[in-house]
Amino acid sequence: MAPVISITYRAILQEIVSSVSILDPETSICGQNGGLTDKGLLFPKPSANSFVKLTALKPLNLEAFTLCMRLFVNPAVVNQGNRETILFAYCTTEGDELNVWQEKGKISLYLRSSRDGVFYDVQPLSIFGTDLCVTWESRTGLTAFWVDGRRSAPQVYRKNHKILSGGAVILGQDPDSFVGKFDENQSFVGEISDVNMWDYLLTDDQIKNFNEKVWVGPEPNVLNWNTVQYEVNGNVREVPEKYK
Repeated sequence: MAPVISITYRAILQEIVSSVSILDPETSICGQNGGLTDKGLLFPKPSANSFVKLTALKPLNLEAFTLCMRLFVNPAVVNQGNRETILFAYCTTEGDELNVWQEKGKISLYLRSSRDGVFYDVQPLSIFGTDLCVTWESRTGLTAFWVDGRRSAPQVYRKNHKILSGGAVILGQDPDSFVGKFDENQSFVGEISDVNMWDYLLTDDQIKNFNEKVWVGPEPNVLNWNTVQYEVNGNVREVPEKYK
């Protein structure tokens, strides 16, 4: 079945690439007017230099958060048995602060660590799209992942911890130094869209509604995909609304 999946992905990718806008191969500053409403960001192949930096609406000094995103992946790359694929990275000059991964068939969350994480044995990310959310609260340490509106069993992780501000939000790469030292074998391959973040826990019903075309929940107050300012580096392409 693996070759069939690979061929399917290539066909979808070729169709999208024929219509998407190619952003500046070096660096472009975007999103001054309207953010990425109804658009996605396509990382077409593994890379050690393609990434997007998002500008948050407020400092990420967080004692709770809800983070949601939509992911369409190349399973022939991302779902390889031992591959680590970064889904979301927030780092400071001191190191990793908040990272979400798919690694060895599991989804994981790391807070101020690259070794001590919390792991969830959920279904692999899909070529046809996955709605992924993660919640965490310092007071209780409770954290959970949501996949296509279904919640995992919660786990206790980093109780009484606080996420520090002053960092950078990166899509597509895991920085081993502050916005640098990327590893092609950990890069994201596929499309990312609708990256939204709140500095509190959304309710179960609100998260279940994330997979709806029209979001009716509270306005994201940390990262808002519709208004976000973003900086593109390397080979990243905008996916237009007609593919959403």
